[in-house]
Amino acid sequence: GAMLARNRTSSSDFVLLGLLVSSEATGVVFTVIFAIFVVAVMANVLMIVLIQADSRLHTPMYFLLSQLSIMDTLFICTTVPKLLVDMVSKEKTISFVACGIQIFLYLTMIGSEFFLLGLMAYDRYVAVCNPLRYSVLMNRKVCLLLAAGAWLGGSLDGFLLTPITMNVPYCGSHTIDHFFCEIPAVLRLACADTSLYETLMYICCVLMLLIPISIISTSYSLILVTVHRMHSAEGRKKAFTTCSSHLTVVSIFYGADKVVSAFYTIVTPMLNPLIYSLRNRDVMGAFKRMLTRCSSAQKVVTITVLC
Repeated sequence: GAMLARNRTSSSDFVLLGLLVSSEATGVVFTVIFAIFVVAVMANVLMIVLIQADSRLHTPMYFLLSQLSIMDTLFICTTVPKLLVDMVSKEKTISFVACGIQIFLYLTMIGSEFFLLGLMAYDRYVAVCNPLRYSVLMNRKVCLLLAAGAWLGGSLDGFLLTPITMNVPYCGSHTIDHFFCEIPAVLRLACADTSLYETLMYICCVLMLLIPISIISTSYSLILVTVHRMHSAEGRKKAFTTCSSHLTVVSIFYGADKVVSAFYTIVTPMLNPLIYSLRNRDVMGAFKRMLTRCSSAQKVVTITVLC
């Protein structure tokens, strides 16, 4: 059987073992993951549409948040659809090229999201510590540059690590013990010594983490100092509300460890828009206004926008 299977899949294909789920539980797990996937995509798309459509949300914070939603949507679409297809199909193969695309996209999205979370912390720092200069320091051009920087920073990781991974010689087993092409899982199949590359990758990842984490911790330290000096309870409360949503997202993003790479791949993209919208009067307000608009004459327009 193994020989036949090996001959049937072309030599450059990989086989994804997927999530190790007993056949009885497959239906339930499939349903749960599919439901989370749908909610995540819908929540993020709704977030993007609301921020775009409601002029009250045309602020730097929401612009950056809409970028986060785009990243989350692309991120979840990189891995989950393939996982769902594999759960119900006999052939769990993924072509060499598709594997490379998956690696590139998930590296780019994770990297971009790390940088973006750092920039969002900087945005909160300016809002709390330099409120009078906020509109100057975070003008439209700056926001576009910051967003572009986040995307570029993330894609550098993808451009650097993907070609190296795909050029490592793979021979013998082509079975990846994972539900998507994550570099460490793919490298286990290499028949060359990859220790140097793994060290490079490790340094790369540490840098990708250190830069945003240092921006986040610096921003929040300065915010804490400013809030501590505030005399009005109202000001403190406002600063706290401003920062708590971002902090929640950051802690979930950094807290979701490798043990639960399923968690950060599937659940985090669903939680981000929910945390931001449910904790937030502006977003809920925009949502209500959008619903009122939808129910009136603009129904057709909104449907075309959403489709």
